[in-house]
Amino acid sequence: MRTPGAGALAPYEALLAQAELELELAGRADIEGLAQLGSRWEELQSALPGLPPPAAGPLLERAGLICERARIELLRIREALLAEQAGTRRAQRAAVGYGRELRRRPRLDRSA
Repeated sequence: MRTPGAGALAPYEALLAQAELELELAGRADIEGLAQLGSRWEELQSALPGLPPPAAGPLLERAGLICERARIELLRIREALLAEQAGTRRAQRAAVGYGRELRRRPRLDRSA
């Protein structure tokens, strides 16, 4: 059995590097950085051969695990944003409620 050269594993190493970059950006909650990556996954996947060499197995397994960690980080970011949004809505409703109370009060003290 022939051992693949370094060139044969380069696309898989690029996938792993992409996964690591996405995990780093997700860990920092860098949504803009993640958005800038755009369709990079599709580009990397299109460069892969139909059947990976056996030596690519560990790289693919590690990339898969890192992608799962990045997904978990993104879920945490989503939950934090939803909680912040809920707090903002609650504050907005309170402000509207207080505003109504201010409008109901007479502007002029009639007992004076």
